[in-house]
Amino acid sequence: MSFILIRAESQKKILNALADLERHAKLKIKGKPKIISPELADEVIERILKEKLKWKSEWAVLVLVEDNTTRSIMQVKKIHPPAHIIVLSKEYADYNHIKEMYPDLLPLKGYYSGKSQKNRE
Repeated sequence: MSFILIRAESQKKILNALADLERHAKLKIKGKPKIISPELADEVIERILKEKLKWKSEWAVLVLVEDNTTRSIMQVKKIHPPAHIIVLSKEYADYNHIKEMYPDLLPLKGYYSGKSQKNRE
């Protein structure tokens, strides 16, 4: 399993990026994406990229996917979502902090898995 951090200008772009992860990157999202503070998301990404971001996010979510980090990275590279997506590996200093806070974060409203809908039919 791996964590994916998504930041964007709107909830709509977050939802579209989540759909892209499932539909085009073929990653299996485990549970519901969780809302994370956009400021924290920006700080984490700045530390990972080691540079200042050009724009501040308005929305950010953490997603747990069933795929391992390497596969997640390779699949995310193939898509062009309307949001900034980072796969968090255990190598990053923020990983453990993110992992600890994940269970306490609130779920994103408005998200449903297109894959789970197909499975019900």
